Amino acid sequence: MKELRIGILGAGRIGSLHAQNLVGRVSRARVLAVADIKEELARQCARELGIPQAFGDPLCILENKEIEAVFICTSTETHAPLIEAAASFGKHIFCEKPIALDLPSIDRALHMVQKAQVKLQIGFNRRFDPNFARIRQMICDGVIGRPEVLRITSRDPAPPSLDYLRVSGGIFLDMTIHDFDMARFLLDQEVTEVFSTGSVLVDQQIGHLGDVDTAVVVLRFRSGSLGIIDNSRRACYGYDQRVEVLGEKGLLQVENPRIETILYSDRSGAHGSRMFHFFLDRYAESFVREAQAFVDAVLEDKPPPVGGKDGRMSVLIAQAAQQSLVERRPVTLEEASSRCRQFSKPYNADLHKEAA
Repeated sequence: MKELRIGILGAGRIGSLHAQNLVGRVSRARVLAVADIKEELARQCARELGIPQAFGDPLCILENKEIEAVFICTSTETHAPLIEAAASFGKHIFCEKPIALDLPSIDRALHMVQKAQVKLQIGFNRRFDPNFARIRQMICDGVIGRPEVLRITSRDPAPPSLDYLRVSGGIFLDMTIHDFDMARFLLDQEVTEVFSTGSVLVDQQIGHLGDVDTAVVVLRFRSGSLGIIDNSRRACYGYDQRVEVLGEKGLLQVENPRIETILYSDRSGAHGSRMFHFFLDRYAESFVREAQAFVDAVLEDKPPPVGGKDGRMSVLIAQAAQQSLVERRPVTLEEASSRCRQFSKPYNADLHKEAA
């Protein structure tokens, strides 16, 4: 059985998770090497998982002709340069979101991917959550008829560190970006207009960074359907991820999974289990499924399910949301896109067939 030979760039939290899944749970995958600028992290990951090689320089992986594909799990500012470098070496690429924080950098990276004719998948793992994937299929099958209102609730148990937030790009590029992608995925259509508003209600230090920690975004889709996303950096009760889609024929809802499904009732009321407090636990199965989808796409020469266009569109919507927040008005995606500088060799979404 043919296997995909993989190198992992980044051995931190998400890189180690992908390494564990690829080694232990993803079929037809073989991890040959892991690299991290903190070389000891790479060596520790390799020792624990039986990966043959560990390096402190990603170039050691990119230059390895045995390696056919890479997982880019490094910090955000390195994603686009590493995509360009990996493509230049002819490697197929899985990259964590976002591709970059600005459209010009994204367009340069996607142009290189097109030029090298390699596959690129972006790490929007929530698409692979079994429940979200199921209601997407039900919507496409017409179970609720024409979707009219989509509501996404997305709240973290606690804010990340201020050091992380300083380089995150802000709530829309760091947190809501998953919800923007989920909205496009579920309704299978493009967003045309964004209106956002936000406040600093959780931590005043976040406000001092020029960001908000609580936000509501209204999306208008091409069909006229509406989407509402509410975000908070603090939900003391757990990692809160819910979806509701109202259609002309009915309603679809996805509630939060819980650590246990036991419900205990007594005279004082009903008592259930806590929700998950960590996204790696909440979405454990989705991370396995997205890695498997990438391996299958490369080995079977088919388009990855989350392509370059998807990565670009989520950032464009985030930029429109940020502009709307600052200017306190609705912003069309056409307007947000026109603010982007044009390059002589732009990314051509029409040519990027992987982003079906």
